[in-house]
Amino acid sequence: MHKTTCPLDCYDACSVIYEEGKLKGDSHHPLTQGFLCPSLNGFTKQKRITEPSYNGENISMDEALELLSSHLKKSQKEKTLFFKGSGNMGKMQDVTNLFFEKYGATFTRGSLCDGAGDAGIVEGRGANLAMSISQIAKSEVVVVWGRNITTTNAHMMNAIKDKTLIVIDPVETKLAKKADIHVQLKPRSDFFLAILWARFAHLEEMEDHDFITSHTEYYEDFVDFFRGFGIKYLIDEVDVTVKTIMSSLALMKDAKVTFLVGVGVQKYLHGDGVLRAIDSLAAMMGQFGKEGCGVSYLSDSGYGFANPFMHKAKTVPKPTVNFSNYDTVFIQGANPCEQMPNSNLVKSGLEKSDFIVYFGLYENQSSKISNLVIPAKTFLEKEDIRLSYGSEFVGNMPKLMDSDVGISEYVLTEFLLESFGYEALKSEKEYCEEILTSNSKEIDGYFYSCNYDEIPYSKGFYTEDEKFLFMDDIDDEKPDEEEGYFLVTCKPRNSINSQFERDNHLYIHPSHGFEEGVTVNVTSQYATVEFSVKLSDDLRSDCVKIYSGAYGLNYLTPSLKSNEGDSAVFQEVKLKLEKG
Repeated sequence: MHKTTCPLDCYDACSVIYEEGKLKGDSHHPLTQGFLCPSLNGFTKQKRITEPSYNGENISMDEALELLSSHLKKSQKEKTLFFKGSGNMGKMQDVTNLFFEKYGATFTRGSLCDGAGDAGIVEGRGANLAMSISQIAKSEVVVVWGRNITTTNAHMMNAIKDKTLIVIDPVETKLAKKADIHVQLKPRSDFFLAILWARFAHLEEMEDHDFITSHTEYYEDFVDFFRGFGIKYLIDEVDVTVKTIMSSLALMKDAKVTFLVGVGVQKYLHGDGVLRAIDSLAAMMGQFGKEGCGVSYLSDSGYGFANPFMHKAKTVPKPTVNFSNYDTVFIQGANPCEQMPNSNLVKSGLEKSDFIVYFGLYENQSSKISNLVIPAKTFLEKEDIRLSYGSEFVGNMPKLMDSDVGISEYVLTEFLLESFGYEALKSEKEYCEEILTSNSKEIDGYFYSCNYDEIPYSKGFYTEDEKFLFMDDIDDEKPDEEEGYFLVTCKPRNSINSQFERDNHLYIHPSHGFEEGVTVNVTSQYATVEFSVKLSDDLRSDCVKIYSGAYGLNYLTPSLKSNEGDSAVFQEVKLKLEKG
């Protein structure tokens, strides 16, 4: 029996037992307690790329590496793009940074996921730290905001069991059906809901004046800011009854409140402002730095840990990178052809490149258009460390098996550094040890991040004056009202982004007259894509749902980036439907 950690891009970072070629949950782990998600349960059954190839013809690994090295040596460094994704969340995946930085390639910055929200949090708190599971379990009221925990964070369910539960989501999720109150707000109105609650909290004298005086700055500016929004205007924007708004706010009064916020709220141009508004609402009620209180988003998992792979390379924003500017594109653990917004633009840009390298586990649209395909190792076949953005646990990922298939990021980097005469690497174990020991402690055989030693922000915030900074404006020119449906993208149960079993349907409310299974043409200003309809009473009538990773989804999404955080804004679009 051997112990490791799930590498998939997920809050839970499950502790895993590998035994006789099979993966199973670690029943002794304090959080994950023996349960694994469908994606990891089927991980070893997934068909992977087993042979390197060049222009469609299989070649040996030695030939592939020599081709890569010789091409890079004759390429213009300033015309080379290094594009890395998060198909594997292990820290050793970043070792390739060391070669491409020395080489002089251009890197991407920002995110296709959570960057806007992170930027808003950092602006107010100075650092983005999440709450520990044990602290969430001490709360009295849990507000789940744009986060489908039963699908994306299932191990959180025990921590919120028996709590007063408020769910904020345009979709009536399984969790929303169980909630004390479901606030089924209009998409793109999360900012207005936070401001509306702040207005009513102020009227109801729900402020924690001691906390505001001792631990914050610019509160009066925040008051002036939210007073600038009329209550009727805010209610109209949120499109939820006053009774629902007031009843949910009343549940928070004098209670320990935890806000569990997901990425769904910030997939817009003003995404940073949404998280800043939620944080400001929580701060005015004194819901920081106390037991069972706080706002927990996707945390900065690397905060406080050593990062031996930090780079100072030239960067361009990831969501809007123009691939046509580069003769050589090296893609690692990513599928930009399907996961980048405005896929037509991405594919046409890549097709203008002279040489595309795909380095990953599975065949996908990006590997299919690549000149050189190099198969990677799985997480079972190499040394790694996993930091979690959703809990306090740090996962050790030792090498558990040998395989003739693929090459690890470490070995690939080692080869390229030697080929170019650059400084050699330390050993894998040295890097893992450096990261692990820099900010973790071991208790009963499990590693914990030292960021969670105490209640987050109990000793102050990470701003210059160690105080929370309230917002006093927002950069958001609300788009003109367009005809069509709001797009809601969310994670499916059985896949992660474009990996594993995808759900390729369009979900729509039955009131619009479409029949189950009919094919419809879905149109945005960027493309028209066919989807098969599934009817759902769980949706608002003004929105449609397409799961992230669905084939064709990102042909419809905009090639834009958030105002702060260089994050993709997948939901900043309206869709029109007609029968195919």
